[in-house]
Amino acid sequence: MDIQQLKTIIHVEELGSLSKAAERLNLAQPALSRQIRLLEEELGVHLFERHGRGMVITAVGEAVLGHAATIMREMDAIRSTTAAAKTTLSGKVEVGMTPTVSEFLIAPLMERAKALHPNLGLRFSSAFSGHLMDWLKRGELDVAFSYDLEHQPSLVIKPVMVENLLLIGPASAKLSLDRTEPFSSLAAMPLVLPSPRHGLRRIVDECARKAGVQLTAAVEVDSFGAMLSLVKSGFGSTILPLPPIYDHLSRGIVTAAPLIDPVPSRKLVVAFASDARINAAARYIGGSFVEIARDLVNSGVWSGYMIDDPAISKPL
Repeated sequence: MDIQQLKTIIHVEELGSLSKAAERLNLAQPALSRQIRLLEEELGVHLFERHGRGMVITAVGEAVLGHAATIMREMDAIRSTTAAAKTTLSGKVEVGMTPTVSEFLIAPLMERAKALHPNLGLRFSSAFSGHLMDWLKRGELDVAFSYDLEHQPSLVIKPVMVENLLLIGPASAKLSLDRTEPFSSLAAMPLVLPSPRHGLRRIVDECARKAGVQLTAAVEVDSFGAMLSLVKSGFGSTILPLPPIYDHLSRGIVTAAPLIDPVPSRKLVVAFASDARINAAARYIGGSFVEIARDLVNSGVWSGYMIDDPAISKPL
């Protein structure tokens, strides 16, 4: 079975005639007839019924035709993807990220962009979601990666994944990724948490409400680096996504465990100012971000799951 055979049955079915299909494909009619015969012999079924008025596809042929059409669409998508990769992008893209995302995604984004588009410049800004959205609306950013954004008419927001948040403790806590911890257990722990104005804190407080417990913040700090430093020093535990602490975890500097009842999570999105203003370079960065996120989820470095939105299943 090959692509030419699949292409042949698509055109023969559409035109209902072997001679018309041969003319369209600029091939000899006997060659097309032989392709169909060989495919039928390989599959062990009749794909067409032959009669004086032409050729009519059989029921099993209809099923094969559906798969053939899907394969041809995928082939076209591959060609489009590689053609886009050959187009060198240039200029500068203003990229915004929340602090935890910037900790682990700036380097792989840079590596991917420079490998394919060496003339493309990237400028990164890190801030809370509210600031990122304001900068997008004012045209100070081309693309932003943020959390839990609601629909806003002035923004194009595409969901990427649902990220699970984990309990992160010092090495002495002896937490394990293979052992879940009930959220209610946090009530007995000193915690290092962001302030109530931080989106992460709102998620933690809502989970505490659902679990029916009161949490005690030993210290409040709105800095990822400071939070991690305090945890490593034994001042308490915190709640964070897995990727920015993955290296510390692998070296045994901190320990981590999944939380349940409930599972704290948040939705990661890619946002643009508006469809009309999304340039090719910004779309490329958005698509690259989605690809990197998918790789990290599949490899277990990022706890959560991808949102299968067709609009972001390929480079934007």
